[in-house]
Amino acid sequence: MEGTERLGRHREVRLDAGTIRYREVGSGPPIVFVHGLLVNGALWRLVVPSLAARYRCIVPDLPLGGHQPAMPSDADLSPGGLARLVADLLTALDVHDVTLVGSDTGGAICQLVIAHSPQRVGRLVLTNCDAYEHWPPPLVLPFKWGAYVPGFVAALAHALRFAPVRHALYGLLAKRRPESAVFHAFFAPLRDDPAVRWDVTKVLRGVINRATLEAAKAFPRFRKPVLIVWGTDDPVFPMRDAVRLQRDFPLARLEWVLGSRCFVCEDQPERLAALIAEFLRETRGLPESAPDRPVPVAGVA
Repeated sequence: MEGTERLGRHREVRLDAGTIRYREVGSGPPIVFVHGLLVNGALWRLVVPSLAARYRCIVPDLPLGGHQPAMPSDADLSPGGLARLVADLLTALDVHDVTLVGSDTGGAICQLVIAHSPQRVGRLVLTNCDAYEHWPPPLVLPFKWGAYVPGFVAALAHALRFAPVRHALYGLLAKRRPESAVFHAFFAPLRDDPAVRWDVTKVLRGVINRATLEAAKAFPRFRKPVLIVWGTDDPVFPMRDAVRLQRDFPLARLEWVLGSRCFVCEDQPERLAALIAEFLRETRGLPESAPDRPVPVAGVA
C-alpha cells in the first residue's frame, strides 16, 4: 500500500486477550501510536516516517475495526479491557519510558492507560480525542446505540463499500481524503470478517463517559510531560476539552493546529510530526517526576 511500507512489515504479538498485529520502524526511544475506531495503524503513515530516524516507532492495529485477525469471541473489549491491551503490549515488547500518542478513540484509551497502568509511559501526546463527558461524542452516539440493534454493524460495513458513504463519514474527521488503498485497509476487515464486526459491536457497546471521567481523576497525579495537539476545525471534539486537558495535567502544553479536523495526522501530518519531535527534544532530559506546577501555554486564557 502506497506510503504504509514506510511503517515497516507487520509483526504479531500474542497477548492474554488475543493476537495483535503491529508494525515498527526506526530505533531509539520508543513511541507507540494508538489509533481510533474503524481505522488502523495506517492512520499514522504520514507522521511516522519523519520521526523514525531518531525514534523506534511502534504502530499497532488495535481491535477497533480495521484489524486482523479478529480477537477471540470472549475477549474483553470494554474500555478497561482496551487499556489493558495497550498496557500488555508495552509489557510484551519490553519498552520503557514510552511516548504514548493517541487520536480519537485511541486518545481515550491512552488516558485510561496512564490512569491505571502508567509505569512504562514517560510522555503522553493527545490529538483531538474523546475525553471527559464526550465518550462517545454526540455525533457518535447513534453508532453506540445502533450497536445494540442486530445487524447494525453489518449494515454499516456494507454501506462503507460505497465511496460517497466513506467520504461522508471520513469527511467529518479529516479534510484530506486518503488514497483508495488506505480506505481499503481501514474498512476491508470490517466488511469481510463477521468476527471483526463482533469486536466492533462490543467496543461500541462498551464506550461510556464514566470511564473517561474516572480516568480524569488521575490526571493531576501524572507528573510527566504531556503535549496536546488540537485541530481547530473539528466538528466532533470541542476545543474546550483541549483546554480542560491542559489545565488538568500538571505538565501540559497545548498547541492549536489551524485548518485541521479531528485527524491532525491526516490533515497536518508535517506539523504534528514537528510538534512531537520538538516535544521529545525538550522533555527527554526531564526527571521521572516533576514539580506539581502548570506550564504556561501561549494564547490560552
